Amino acid sequence: QVQLVESGGGLVQPGGSLRLSCAASGSIFSIYAMGWYRQAPGKQRELVAAINSGGRTNYADSVRGRFTISRTNTKVYLQMNSLKPEDTAVYYCNLDMGPKTYWGQGTQVTVSS
Repeated sequence: QVQLVESGGGLVQPGGSLRLSCAASGSIFSIYAMGWYRQAPGKQRELVAAINSGGRTNYADSVRGRFTISRTNTKVYLQMNSLKPEDTAVYYCNLDMGPKTYWGQGTQVTVSS
């Protein structure tokens, strides 16, 4: 069994910053990639950023240059700068171990003045 626990969400004003953290625990082996997805009300879940086992990163066009993903062992982080109201969503941590993928419970990020 694998568990992902996210933290760091909250309310921030436009232009502000937040740092999300996700810690994975349990029967973890051969991590292929870890990443962050988000889902806004009425919209589909979308990839925000991912980092694979080799350190290669991938970002959605809408966040490139503002968000930075990083990883240490079984933890993944998302530094979010210059936040915009359209970044408001529930953010989910994802762990990809090839045959199986796992999701965190989600953390709310609200960008509003």
